[in-house]
Amino acid sequence: MTTTAAARDAAPDRPAAAPGSSPWQLARQELRRRPAVRVSLAIVGLFVLMAATAPWLGALGGWSPHEFDKNAVDPYLGGQPIGAFGGIGTEHWLGVEPVTGRDLFARVVHGAQVSLLIAFAATTIVVLAGTAAGIAAGYFGGRTDAALSRLMDLTMSFPSLIFMIAMLSVAKDVNRLVLMTVVIGLFGWPGIARVVRGQALSLRHREYVDAARVGGAGPWRILTREVLPGVAGPVIAYTTLLIPGMISTEAALSYLGVGVRPPTPSWGQMIAESVAYYETDPMYFVIPSVFLFLAVLAFTLLGDALRDILDPRGGRT
Repeated sequence: MTTTAAARDAAPDRPAAAPGSSPWQLARQELRRRPAVRVSLAIVGLFVLMAATAPWLGALGGWSPHEFDKNAVDPYLGGQPIGAFGGIGTEHWLGVEPVTGRDLFARVVHGAQVSLLIAFAATTIVVLAGTAAGIAAGYFGGRTDAALSRLMDLTMSFPSLIFMIAMLSVAKDVNRLVLMTVVIGLFGWPGIARVVRGQALSLRHREYVDAARVGGAGPWRILTREVLPGVAGPVIAYTTLLIPGMISTEAALSYLGVGVRPPTPSWGQMIAESVAYYETDPMYFVIPSVFLFLAVLAFTLLGDALRDILDPRGGRT
């Protein structure tokens, strides 16, 4: 059996590529072909739109995330929401918090803004730092590779969650959003740096890179014009897989009480506060948990699909 026939037999359900199609056109065709990816893209787009329009969506519901509604809770029942399913109704679309009566729809929407802002900003730091370190280590090699590789090993050997908790507990009078973004990004870059380093090692002696070097191009031009486009696919796939981890990390830190401070809403913080009411008002626990689950699941499925398409060799076990 020839190599072409083996490749065709290994992927019988994949449609033939149109002549002249670019890798990005092929990726879009493959993404459109998968129903799970289309659903994930729709959910991701919905969450991004929700985060971007949080102030207007909250106002559409008629309540601020910090506004108390004492008429929505029963003071004689320990502040339990009035009505079925945690007070869900035309006045409060997703119900209210026990005791305070704050609108859950407004808090969930603003919580999406906080969670996605931290996740996207931390991912940006991780991708930029990791890509720069990985390309430098893979292309230059030698002492540069040794120094950067030892730095990656040192950073990955830290008990990152414990260190994050310690730093966020000690830092008091600082902007918590900025601090969480920097701290989360500080420990995330070695993973993508190793991926990029491996790609750069395989690219630095390719014919077109050698041709650019012989033609007098400097290291900066070679790195940005020749090597970087070659690692773009794996970086994009890895980036999409990073985001759900960042969302979960922010939620975990907020759940532990060292993340976003009240009254700023956060999904992890809401879940932590709802633990005391899960028997008497389970909807208070279910609603932020469902939003967190859907966000993480949608980004994970999308990232897996992009990895299979843009970096098929790296996605194989």
